[in-house]
Order: sequence, then C-alpha cells, then structure tokens
Amino acid sequence: MDKSTEALAAYADKLRFEDIPQDVLHSAKCKLIDALGCAMGGYDTGLCRIARAMASASTGRPAARVLGSQTPTTPQMAAFANGTMVHALDFNDVYMSQSTCHPSDAVSGILATADALGANGKSLLVATILSYEISCNFADAMPREQGIDNTFYCLVGSAVASAKLMGLDFARLLNTIALAIVPNVALEQTRTGALSMWKNGAGANAARNAVFAAEAARAGITGPDAPIEGKWGLWNAGQPFEWAPFGGHGAPYRIAQTNLKRFPAVAHGQSPITAALQLRDQLRVEDIDAISIDSYWVARRFEDPRSPLWTPATHEAAGNSIPYLVAVALAHGDVTEQSFVAERLADPVLKALVGKTSIREDPSFNASYPQEWPCRIEITLKSGARRVAETRYFKGHTKAPLSDSEVEAKFRQLAGPVLAEADIREILARLWELQAVADIRTVLRLFATSHCPDDAREESARA
Repeated sequence: MDKSTEALAAYADKLRFEDIPQDVLHSAKCKLIDALGCAMGGYDTGLCRIARAMASASTGRPAARVLGSQTPTTPQMAAFANGTMVHALDFNDVYMSQSTCHPSDAVSGILATADALGANGKSLLVATILSYEISCNFADAMPREQGIDNTFYCLVGSAVASAKLMGLDFARLLNTIALAIVPNVALEQTRTGALSMWKNGAGANAARNAVFAAEAARAGITGPDAPIEGKWGLWNAGQPFEWAPFGGHGAPYRIAQTNLKRFPAVAHGQSPITAALQLRDQLRVEDIDAISIDSYWVARRFEDPRSPLWTPATHEAAGNSIPYLVAVALAHGDVTEQSFVAERLADPVLKALVGKTSIREDPSFNASYPQEWPCRIEITLKSGARRVAETRYFKGHTKAPLSDSEVEAKFRQLAGPVLAEADIREILARLWELQAVADIRTVLRLFATSHCPDDAREESARA
C-alpha cells in the first residue's frame, strides 16, 4: 500500500478513547445529537419513505434497525435508509476548509455497524471522532469543485470508523480503505443543474458503501494496491495531496471545528439568511425595490439566470438557492422545513422578491473565507432609502456556537412530531452520558415513532 493509505490506517489503529480530551468527546456528543435530530426531522419526507421501503426488503444477520420504524434490515441498508433521513432537510452539520463536507453524513454507517455489533458508547464516540477526522482532513487536502463529490470524503471516514468498531487489524484497515476508495469515487454532478432526490441521498449511499467496504475487508477480501498514490489512484483522479496533522498529540480535533446549522438550508445560505433577518424589522416587503447580496466565490453559482437556483421548483433546488432563502427570510421571518412546501415554492410574493435580487462576488470576502462566512445585503426601497446588514458568522458557526440547550432544543423541534416526549427525554439523557452506555442498542431502540407510518403498517401486514 502507499504511504498515504498507511498513514490513514495507522492513525485509525492507534486512536484510543483514553487519549481523547473531554471537550472533544463532548463535541462528538453534540454532533451525534444533532445528526439524530436531523434524521427524525427528515423521517416523513418522500426520499426517506422510499429508502425505508427498500430497506424492508432485506434481512440482515446480524441485523441493524431503521430508525423510527425500527425495521430490521442489513447494516448496509440501515446505513442508507437512516442516512437519507440525516440529510433529507439539509440541516446537518458542515465543515468548510479548502473544500466542503457534511461529516455527519457518515454517522448512519457508523450507527448501523454499532447496532449490528451491540457496540458500547465509548467505541461509538471513538468511531465518530475518527470518521470526522478523516472526512474533514479530505476537505482540508482536496480543492473544491474538482469533480469529486464531497460525500466521498465521508465514505472513507465512515468505512474506516466501521472497521474500527469491528476491531479489524492494521492489514484489514488497509483493505477497508482501498475497498472504500477505488470502487466509490463519486461525481460532483450530484450538485449541478436541476437538483434531484439524489442530492440528499448521496451521503446515505456513501454510508452504505462504507459499511460494505468494512464488511468485505472483515470477510477477507483484499483491496486494490496503492488506492491513493497509485498510477490510477485517487491522486490521478484529482491531484496529489498530503494529509494535514490528524487530531491528537497537540493537534486540534476536527469534530470540534465543525459547524452546526440554525436553518435547514445549504451551508452557504446560513449567513445570507442571518443578514436578511437582521433587516426584516426595518422594512415592509411590499416596499422593496431591489436586493443586492455580496458574498464570496459561491456567487459564481448564480451567474446563469437560467439556472434552477433562480427558479427553484423542488425542495432540493430551493434549499440551495440563496435568492429564495433570503426572500423567505424577509417575507416570513424565518426559514423552516415548511419553507419548501409546494405552496411556498409557488408563492408569487417570493418569486417577485427573487426577481429583484442580484448576487455579487466580493474579493475581500474570498480572502476571509473559510475562517469567516461573510455576507452583506443591501436593500433599496421604492422611496430610494437603503437598508444594509452584514454578518461574518451565522449562529452555529464554531465562533458563534449553539449552546448545549440550543442543541437540545433543535433535537426536540425535529424529533417532537415523530418521537414520544418520554423517549426524547431519555434519548438526550443517554446521549449526553454516552460513554456510560454498555450497548448502543438500548439507545437506538428508543427511536421508535410515536405514530404508525405507512411503511410500518405495510411491514405489520406482511408479518
């Protein structure tokens, strides 16, 4: 194997619970609570219903469960079904460096493996931190918009973390990495043009493939040699890179540098929404003549007026449309899951506001990104008066973090319509003390829906 692959396996092999600082363990608990809350919030969306139906057709030995319905299935299909829920609302965390990733996209694969094994809380925390380290180091090392989708980073992270949970030795860790990388380099076309359901399913598919890679290595399947540095390896598909120092031994852990979201929308929309909300009380929507948004390089995505981002007709497109998100914030005073229902997408008031919007790239903002996520909005009123707001950090950014109580509140907001209040209380109590959990299955079985959805009725009828 090549040196880059060996370095990855060596780090995974040596990482121990006892070596991880308490504040990093606490950050991992926050990220798990956030990801699981997002999963419950996305439970009843169309993609997730399809994924649960697919999962119900498979039986695993040992099995892992689909959260909510508690349907037993294979670990791979549990990773897929649960992963669609984690990302369905585009509400899960984000890491921004040279490129971007949503490191919690890996969580469903880790949880499926932990569920099948009956792993303890300490092992799950280590696996989660390991996955974030690998996923985010890829984002540190690889440039944005190079053609490889960022879900690939989480695939490798989830695969190695799953292998760690399985207790695989160094040789099998190497094979896990090779089996994760070579067959599964995903294309960034996922996020280009008219966005489909797959935009929110790509991370789930990465988690599914991650579990397969670890299972295959455990079974004794060997992977291709030199998957990163080889002649036709990852370096050839992108460009050569070096790992930045991994967390530990004085280096910070990346899980503590990951940002949570305050709004269920694309990461690049968090600051524009924040700035728009600062302006809302200073004007009436009917008095707006023009909206000018200054941002960093992401403004280039809006250069083509024919882009679906200017006329969003689906949840996926609207959640990635900065003009639409700003319009919703100005018109309704918040951006929530209800901001993307069909009636809102067709709202003539929102369409008119989007039509009055322009986005410009500010070179000075490029210089401060990604340490800051700056945005300036200037609104010109029909009277000629101007209103201006600027933000550098959205709520949830590591420099404006959500408090523990705010993390809990987000979980309750998302899980409340799906889970019983008593279960929510116990879930939160157990996750905050995850290191004391002897078997993660005792926590996951609490994620049972308080109502009987269509897929659960169908499963009961089959039984």
